[in-house]
Amino acid sequence: MAALIDLNIAGRVYPVACREGKEENLQAAARLVDSKCREAIAGLGTLSESRQFMFAALLLADQLIEKNPAAAQPAPVEPDTRLVERAEALALSLESLAATLEGEAINA
Repeated sequence: MAALIDLNIAGRVYPVACREGKEENLQAAARLVDSKCREAIAGLGTLSESRQFMFAALLLADQLIEKNPAAAQPAPVEPDTRLVERAEALALSLESLAATLEGEAINA
């Protein structure tokens, strides 16, 4: 069963669902994000909500990288073969359409 808790970050309250028993972990994470949002505001002045979160994420990532430089290396992402196949088929269709349109433009 999920628990619903309110997280206060940068002066706003966000209701968030989490697993029962994980409330304190999520509250601790929210306090950390809140402190980084406030640090960003203190250093950069007024920021939009999205920029507050972006800078907070960058500050947290910087801390993580300082402690573990290997964390800066993104994990390789395997492409979804179905998406690749669909993209290739779409590209072929678009190329065919472009060739048809070019042919019609030349013949007009």
